[in-house]
Amino acid sequence: MSLAAIIVASGSSRRMGFDKLAAQWNRKPILWHSVRAFSSLEEIAQVIVVTPPERFEWLHDLGEKITRIDGGVERSDSVAAGLAALQNNITHVAIHDGARPLVSPASIKATFTAAQKSGAASLARRVTETLKRATPDGITTDSVSRDDLWIMETPQIFSKDLIQQAYQNVSQGDAQITDEVSALQLLGQGTTLVENPTPNPKITVQADLDALS
Repeated sequence: MSLAAIIVASGSSRRMGFDKLAAQWNRKPILWHSVRAFSSLEEIAQVIVVTPPERFEWLHDLGEKITRIDGGVERSDSVAAGLAALQNNITHVAIHDGARPLVSPASIKATFTAAQKSGAASLARRVTETLKRATPDGITTDSVSRDDLWIMETPQIFSKDLIQQAYQNVSQGDAQITDEVSALQLLGQGTTLVENPTPNPKITVQADLDALS
């Protein structure tokens, strides 16, 4: 088995008002931490960072297995570009949000192990909070059962053949997907969920950065 990682880091951070991937945490950019979690693992033979050249410069000390490619307009375009850049010997590919700097090597390995068995696995966490449905004005209408509900995280890891088939299917239709598990669902393919015991937040707003301190 040969594993590659595609780190998606080409967004503009419009909601933050500044480049969240450049924000410093433990004296390194957020993106650096996300990439290092993968580049440090011997199991990973190739790390593709989908990002502009100026962001890639932050990663100069993370080893020679890291390469850069340009992203696309949508997240799915960036992932598709990463899939096209995979080495021929790769059997499985991990796709990870560059804005999740707390991902642990142990959780990556656990998700990879699950993907080896089923062909598709994703890190996730169970919904534990009380859920309510509300009107557009924010007035509660009813409760939503949290049974069997999960919050999706990354990495999401797949056999290369399966995720390439899923993305070929996406390219031929007009469905909008927000993650790779959604791409597989369009094929009628389920994904094994691996429960994450440690924090793995996606940095989206200033409060997320503040919580890292």
